[in-house]
Amino acid sequence: MQLEKIQTKIYEIRGQKVMLDSELAELYEVETKNLNLAVKRNLKRFPPDFMFQLTKSEWDILRLQIETSKGRGGTRYLPYAFTEQGVAMLSGVLNSDKAIETNIAIMRAFVFMRQYALTHKDLTEKLLELENKYDKQFNDIYDAINFLLKKDDQETVQKQRKRIGYKNDETN
Repeated sequence: MQLEKIQTKIYEIRGQKVMLDSELAELYEVETKNLNLAVKRNLKRFPPDFMFQLTKSEWDILRLQIETSKGRGGTRYLPYAFTEQGVAMLSGVLNSDKAIETNIAIMRAFVFMRQYALTHKDLTEKLLELENKYDKQFNDIYDAINFLLKKDDQETVQKQRKRIGYKNDETN
């Protein structure tokens, strides 16, 4: 199973990385209805920090992002979102070779994304550090450029004024 394919199905909702029930069902090659029934039969395994149902507004916002159809042929119920721990718990509920294989691939995708985020955090901190270090020097350069631009503007204005006083034939 391709890591990139799984990563495109991981969303951030309520500050958590989650996967939707319909997309998990597609990966596990089961119907969404059957996945949700298996979860409901084992509801004790899925506390609120493992799984939650999206609100109408969350679903509307997410639907715009993932370009899901609205109206006929769409979902009748608000989808469930599974956190990384919830996805791990699904492997115990869906007991098949495909579920185990898919679950391993999904866990790898979550781990990869977490490592990627940590790497980006380090890079962002280093860039901010460099920006703060050299910001004063760049401000001095910007001030000098602005001064020169203003000086040019003042000279242009002075040239456009109607000259008064003694005029020689060369300048008219």
